[in-house]
Amino acid sequence: MGPFEIPRTVVPPIKVARRQAGFFYLYTMEPIVYKEFRPHKMLALFIDAFWTITGNNVSPLPDKILPDGCVDIILNAGPAFPGRQDAQPMNTGEVYLVGTMTRYIELVRPPATRLIGIRFKPGGFSCFYDHSLLRDAANRTIEFDRALIPILGPDIINPAPALDRFFANRLSIPDQPVLPLIADIQHLKGRLTVSQLARRNFIPIRRLERLFQQHLDLTPKSFINFVRYQSALQQIQTKPASRTLLDIAFDCGYYDHAHLANEIKKHTGSAPTAI
Repeated sequence: MGPFEIPRTVVPPIKVARRQAGFFYLYTMEPIVYKEFRPHKMLALFIDAFWTITGNNVSPLPDKILPDGCVDIILNAGPAFPGRQDAQPMNTGEVYLVGTMTRYIELVRPPATRLIGIRFKPGGFSCFYDHSLLRDAANRTIEFDRALIPILGPDIINPAPALDRFFANRLSIPDQPVLPLIADIQHLKGRLTVSQLARRNFIPIRRLERLFQQHLDLTPKSFINFVRYQSALQQIQTKPASRTLLDIAFDCGYYDHAHLANEIKKHTGSAPTAI
């Protein structure tokens, strides 16, 4: 299956949201081309997409990334990214693991960015790698062993065939999969408690907590709250003019408008009216 391509040149002050590396990238200037490649159907339950991003910007560009709860492996095939408070520099030719993201980050994209990535669905990473690699990785970018991904040339146009073969050979579903638990939370859009999740899935709370810590590096409560935020954010971005933020707050299980606004601010760094 082929990619879809989003070539674009965005002129300030317009902001464009595009999904990239498990997040929504907000571009305010400079041209960039993002290509997303669907994985083979046998991998689609665990891998969201393979992707490449190429920037034609001639100067450093500030970016703001909003989380979507995924894990990414990224090969930096372009210039080094400078370090920031929660991440070391991403050096040219090196591979990095971006742990489960539940909060926004701000960074500076260097000129001529070139990244190649694998975006895993929540819980999908540990179907291919030892879950211990995710320990203390949530909301961080850390070094990853390059020997744990296939050899990819920096100028590769379509990495999907090589990545499909590689991950098909690595696929090993854990004995105690967290995926059904994640699916239950997503189906209910985060409108349940940890106790309700445990009862619905006939699993002790302590085991539930251990599974989420192992496979997402998050607590079940944190992931439930994040999925509820995602549902609210989607409704805010698509709401008709007649629908108020208070309506959305009640629909998503928040106490009031202020509760919703605080959650949106925590995850995006912006007020709901600025989304």
